[in-house]
Order: sequence, then structure tokens, then C-alpha cells
Amino acid sequence: MGFSQALSGLNAAANSLDVLGNNIANSQTVGYKGGSAQFADVFANSQVGLGTQVSAVLQNFNSGNLETTNRSLDLGISGQGFFRMEQGGQVVYSRNGQLTLTPDGYLQNASGARVMGYGVDADGTVQVGGQPQIIQVGADEMPASATTEVNTTFNLDSRTEAGEELNSVTLSDTAGANAEVDYHYSNNFTTYDSLGNARNVTIYYEKTGANAWQATAAMDGKVLDQPMALQFNQNGQLVTPADGKFQLDFASADFLDGAPADMSLSLDVTGSTQFGNNASTSSLLQNGYTSGALVGITIEDDGTVMRNYANEQSRPAGQIALANFRNPEGLKPTGDNAWVATDASGQEMVGAAGTGMLGGIEAGTVETSNVDMARELVNMIVTQRAYQANSQTIKTQDEVLQTAINLR
Repeated sequence: MGFSQALSGLNAAANSLDVLGNNIANSQTVGYKGGSAQFADVFANSQVGLGTQVSAVLQNFNSGNLETTNRSLDLGISGQGFFRMEQGGQVVYSRNGQLTLTPDGYLQNASGARVMGYGVDADGTVQVGGQPQIIQVGADEMPASATTEVNTTFNLDSRTEAGEELNSVTLSDTAGANAEVDYHYSNNFTTYDSLGNARNVTIYYEKTGANAWQATAAMDGKVLDQPMALQFNQNGQLVTPADGKFQLDFASADFLDGAPADMSLSLDVTGSTQFGNNASTSSLLQNGYTSGALVGITIEDDGTVMRNYANEQSRPAGQIALANFRNPEGLKPTGDNAWVATDASGQEMVGAAGTGMLGGIEAGTVETSNVDMARELVNMIVTQRAYQANSQTIKTQDEVLQTAINLR
């Protein structure tokens, strides 16, 4: 019996050394989770045990450190959860976020596992919920979008006298004739027609009476025959138009050479004032943009994959999903920094990063192995001593047996 006990100790120590060696070998593996051998004694209806055995190899799912890489497609999970990925037709889970963008637009790691998440609907809204699918980033060019809204606030100098100190500019009307516009102040902004062409719109402001101004719009040096009246109260607040908005209609045949569609702009001047200060524009915002080619992607903290275009616009291509388990230690490792779900792990709980118990996604970082090298080396020394002690037991049993044989 003594030989079998010592032999079981040798086997258990050897298995423990295998686990320790695997941990040390993967100390630089991104997202690796260290393991530890658990032992159990063996009895078979006897007073003295029959030795020991390795009952399980337990995985340590504590988070590793996040290490900065400054590479936008390197992703680390800050907190709990796993990337949900598809590899060879099977759903796998990983903490390794070293991703690349394939020519056909998939985000995958070096082992070919592709990231899964939520898609977007027709208006670009991410549809969180349902079964995650493989995310694909389209390389199509963003079409142009015509400007329809302009929001601006400005101050017109109340000290200005009507009819005095006028500036003058010679433009043209829709018939091509010269049109002279007098003004005290002007501001301009860039708009985009339906084909993405930039169009310069200038608004000329002329004081016409007490607290009264008239504004004239021009596009690319051509006057719009659509005067706009502004009225301020004695406190310098805008009262006309009541809703603070003007509608400017630029016919394509008159202003856009007939190629793009007609342009209709809502000019919102709400919040503009008439105080005794120099005329100035304090804010100016408009929608619309020209077309743009895809120049790259970035990933937000909540896992949203943003497509960035040359026209300085961004649109979501999807949102990376994270998964977690009631018992992560029950996951089965399959290699390539991945695990698969088992009955012991329980069903996956899937959602967006940063929701519930799921951690956030940190772009430009990777999670290092959680192996503590110093601890592993100490454990290796202890295990080596256990192996030597068990071998000494075999040697002693051999000597006792030899003595018994020599009794004859």
C-alpha cells in the first residue's frame, strides 16, 4: 500500500507542476487566467488512506492589469464580463481584445474569432437587445446631407443710427442684374446642398428704425428676394419674429445651377439681442455635410463601434456585447484565449458594456495575464519538495521490503 500512496503523491505533484508550468508559460498571454490544482485524499473503506489525487484544476478569474498600447483596436475589459465571439461556427468567450479589422469589415483576433454585438437600424440607432450577431463595419462612403437648419445668436449694436454709417456691397439678383445691399453688420456660414457642394450664405443686417432691423440673405453673392424683419423690445430682447425663426428658400434654378435639389433653410435666431455693445456673433451651428469616405473606426467605452469619415462625421456601425456567467469558474477552456459555456457555468447573461454587472470597455489597452510570477515560483519550490518527499517514501518502502526479503 505504501508504494501506491507514494506513487499517487508523485502523480499529484507532477500534475501540479504541469499547472504551474502552464501558468508561467502564459504569464505574458493577454487575457490569460491562471489555474491552481486542488487535491483530495483517497480512501477505500480503510483506516489508512490510499494517497491523494488532483480533484480539479480551478481557474482564477480575477482581473489582470490593463496595460496601455495606444492602439485603437486593442480592447480591455475594466470589470467583469467576456467578449462574446464566433469562432468556427461556435460561440466562445474571451478576455483577449487584441483585434484587427479584416478587409471585409469584421473585427477579429489572431485566432480568427469574430466579435459579436448589436447592429444598427436604418437611422443609425444601435438596437441593443436580442441575440448578438457578428459585427461588420461597412466601408461604404457616407452620402451628402443637405443643410436644413441653422442656429445662430448675435448682438446688434443698439447705438447704431438708422441710415448712418452704412456699408454697401454690390451683389446680383436672380435675374443676373446688379443689386446693391446696404448694411450695418453681417455674418456668414457654410451650408451644403443635396449634392454636398459647399454654399456660402451671408446675412446682412441694416437698422431701419428704433429697435427695428431688416435682414437680407445672399447665397454665393446672389441676393434672396425675401427680406426679414427683426424687432427688439426696450430691454434689447428679440420679439419679432415671435418664434425666432425665418424660412429661407433657395430655388435650385436660381441659386444652385439646377443640379441639386431646392434648398430650404430654417434660420433660428432665438436668443439674439440688441445691446449697446459692438455687433458680434456668439454662436453659429448648422446641420448638413458633404459626402465622405471612411477613414477609420474608434470604439467607445460602452462598446459602440464608430465609423469616422473624411467629412468629420461619425456614425455607429454596431455595439460590442459583453457576456457574464453566474459561475465563470465553470467555463471550459478551449485554447486560443477562449472558453465555452458549460452546465457548470450556467447560462450567459448578455448586455452592453457598463450596464448591470458588466464592466466597461477601454480602447487602447489590453488585459495582462493575472499570473503572479513570484507566487508561482514559490509554489513550484513547494511542489518540488513534495515530489522529492514522495520519492523518498518509495525509497524507504523499498528498503523495508528488501529487509523483509533478506530475513530468510
